[in-house]
Amino acid sequence: MGSFDALLTAANEGEAVPESGRPIANQHEPDDLADDLRVAVLKLARRIRAEKADDELSDSQYSVLAYLVREGPRTLSELSGYEQVTPPSMNRTVNHLATAGYVARKTSDEDRRKVWFSATDEGRRIVQLTRARRDSWLDEKLEELDPQARTELAAATTILRKLAES
Repeated sequence: MGSFDALLTAANEGEAVPESGRPIANQHEPDDLADDLRVAVLKLARRIRAEKADDELSDSQYSVLAYLVREGPRTLSELSGYEQVTPPSMNRTVNHLATAGYVARKTSDEDRRKVWFSATDEGRRIVQLTRARRDSWLDEKLEELDPQARTELAAATTILRKLAES
């Protein structure tokens, strides 16, 4: 039985036990809860990231492409700042995306030293397909939960969002 299936069974039976072995009902200590929450969130994020339309794209390359689709054209410096990497590292990332046909470069008309990067139609298509795959996978897993578990997850999602935004 996969880890999601085990969690699903436990959640539907009201006895979820995370990998730490500490029953959730006994995890009121912030240190214990923080450890289990961190592991669960990271594993879920990793599993969702695995659903992508182009398996050749790294997570950081996809992140840059999705950012360009969402925010529009950006300079290398802006992309480096967003991803918190050095400009040479970002240059390698956008070069890969450009070679794949997902990103286009355009030199600024006002300042020839400035280059703008934007998602191409193919880049936008890859992001759209990836989002659809990720949503489909997550929808499928959520459908497997009973209504009570989905209600609890909805409440937990609100709390997680507040934690992420704090």
